[in-house]
Amino acid sequence: MFKKLQEYRVEGQKVYFRYEEGSEAFKPCVEVISDNIFNVFIDYTGSGHRTRAIEGELGKRLNDGHNEENGKLESVSWDEAGVVIRTSQLTAIVGDDFKIDFYGSNGEPLSLAYRGGRRRNGQINEAALELLAKEGHAVAGKSTEDYALQELRALEPSDCIYGLGDKTGVLNKRYYEYEMWNSDFPEPHEDNFKSLYKSIPFMLVLKKKGAYGIFFDNHNRTYFDLGKECDDYYLFGADTGNLDYYFIGGAGLKDVVSNYTWLTGRAPMQQLWTLGFHQSRWGYESEREIRGIAEGMKKHNLPCDCIHFDIDYMDHYKVFTWNQETYEDGAKVISDFKDMGIKAVAIIDPGVKVEKDYYVYEEGMQGGYFAKTPEGEVYVNEVWPGDAVYPDFGNPDARKWWGEKQKFLIDMGVSGVWNDMNEPASFRGPLPDDVVFTDEDRPAPHSEMHNIYGHNMAKATYEGWKKLSGKRPFVITRACYSGSQKYTTAWTGDNHSIWTHLRMAIPQMCNLGLSGMSFVGTDVGGFGSDCTPELFARWIQVGCFSPLFRDHCAKGCRTQEPWQFGKEVLDISRKYINLRYELLPYFYDLMHESEVTGLPIIRPLVLEYENDENVKNRNDEFMLGDRLLVAPVVEQGAREKLVYLPEGEWYDYWTGEKIEGEKFFVRKAPLDVCPIYVKAGAVIPKYPLRMHVGEDKDDLLILEAYPGSGTYTHYQDNGEDFGYWQGEYNEYRISNEDGRTEIEALHEGYRPYGNVEIRAGQRIWSAR
Repeated sequence: MFKKLQEYRVEGQKVYFRYEEGSEAFKPCVEVISDNIFNVFIDYTGSGHRTRAIEGELGKRLNDGHNEENGKLESVSWDEAGVVIRTSQLTAIVGDDFKIDFYGSNGEPLSLAYRGGRRRNGQINEAALELLAKEGHAVAGKSTEDYALQELRALEPSDCIYGLGDKTGVLNKRYYEYEMWNSDFPEPHEDNFKSLYKSIPFMLVLKKKGAYGIFFDNHNRTYFDLGKECDDYYLFGADTGNLDYYFIGGAGLKDVVSNYTWLTGRAPMQQLWTLGFHQSRWGYESEREIRGIAEGMKKHNLPCDCIHFDIDYMDHYKVFTWNQETYEDGAKVISDFKDMGIKAVAIIDPGVKVEKDYYVYEEGMQGGYFAKTPEGEVYVNEVWPGDAVYPDFGNPDARKWWGEKQKFLIDMGVSGVWNDMNEPASFRGPLPDDVVFTDEDRPAPHSEMHNIYGHNMAKATYEGWKKLSGKRPFVITRACYSGSQKYTTAWTGDNHSIWTHLRMAIPQMCNLGLSGMSFVGTDVGGFGSDCTPELFARWIQVGCFSPLFRDHCAKGCRTQEPWQFGKEVLDISRKYINLRYELLPYFYDLMHESEVTGLPIIRPLVLEYENDENVKNRNDEFMLGDRLLVAPVVEQGAREKLVYLPEGEWYDYWTGEKIEGEKFFVRKAPLDVCPIYVKAGAVIPKYPLRMHVGEDKDDLLILEAYPGSGTYTHYQDNGEDFGYWQGEYNEYRISNEDGRTEIEALHEGYRPYGNVEIRAGQRIWSAR
């Protein structure tokens, strides 16, 4: 399109280019965002940056076009290859046709532009494809037509690709294709699904030498082909909007994740209770029934911190109402739960029922807070309450209004909000592309706002709760976009009680973590279909180590509270829920680390051991932080597990056996055993067993120190509010040197533990 490069000019941290051909001189631009981040931008729409993922001062400067503070442009010069732009960590060489090559600090190529045209692997038999289509088979992508805007970048044979949120399938996304279009699919999700509930257009590429990330910040419908079309390149593109992507470097995958989350924001600390066990079901239809769930948790001696109220608690599914016929006195039941140490989380959908004298509808109509048709009428579709209208969350005034509506829940005693159906979902066909929303300060079509609808809803909810409650808001979302981690946790949506979905839970959560969403989980046991006792036993073992640990299922399916599957599965459930409560301080430390560094809580092995070929495609193991490795059984009938341990020395958590790493071996795994391994020299902080997190939280800290050498940083605060931002926390450095454990206070701003007990790896000595 642009042909031969003619000249360039430098304005602050931006370098503009003029080509032989092009709609406007000096339109393509490369901007230095930081030492490790370049932004590549072509303003096709004439609107400039319209980023919603990047906020705060940096986002404001980008949207205003005046980013000067973070950029660290060192030099710009010509050479035979083109214009060379340098920072201390990255080099970009911009040549003809606006082709850009990126190099690391050592001069090694990280990502080269692909300089050929689009083509397809192998030969396509058009006649055969037509026959398949006539028989009703889905025929995928036989066309290689260019998108209106696209970027093709070269692939090397050893390149692995991760990220893109919770897309279905395996951990390594190489050879797959995806679309960013938030979609509600109730049927079982298979590997070949191109889109799901979330659109996080951030991918990480691990090379033989080096790693980098690409964040394509275009929130229209976008497309990613990661080598499926052709082995030689990957592409990302869109039919409209701007070419607006960030090239993110770093010394390795960890640095790339940290740099991406520096750009788009990091997940703040959640309240400690959110890390406890959550029980839920769509189908608790009365106060009597939901009280029975709380009583069942206590009767069966199962720790629990939260019970979720699904749509049946509302008056005819109207948001910010209470069903007084079947749920009677909501404030009383929630208060009684709190006396038991159990919090309430309530679901809220975006669809507002069309009903005269319904206060939410009337207020929204009066304020002009709902999306409209191109003709200016309020747009109506159908969701759970029937005819419904959609709040225009891109309108700052509508967000403020929606945030204020949270007072209804807070006054009832609710402790958190679960945002569902916010793709947005609809029952009378999808919302047309031309439905009119607002993008902060201008009208924008649904096609442009769809992928950030859930993001804006989460932002409205978070800001309302933060202002009204003074505590760290607990928001869960089904749909989101890049940067949503600043406002919300997430779950992977409506999965099914099938082994395929248990297996897929691990790469989904790991890729969400790599994509900035640190606090994530799946519906333990599966939402749709009927769970079997064995599947539930294995799923609760995965749930034990998932940041969001929630058992949830659908109305009409087999009930799946832990006691519904017989004594053996109940005992297994209790074992792993108890283990989760013992590990609460370790999870809390990881959540604090995530806010500071952007690194996820649950991690693929490749994040910690990126040079190990055996972990680049490991779908059935994961790390919890950097010192616990979990290898769950995810195959029906299996009572053994093929485990791989990376380099170093490891200890079997259950037996204390010392194992040299960098090898495969078979571990016996009866139904009650999830293989867990602890890194030599690790210190694992624990709490004594409790029925909910509020029981004597600061009374006793247990430190399990494993043989070897290592250091660990432990964090402690009140677990509720933002006082830690003003220094109200404790931080300790724990040194472990072959049996000698020492504790040093690094920061003292909160009451200390009543007692600290050091154990020399209790699982180790108990096995001798």
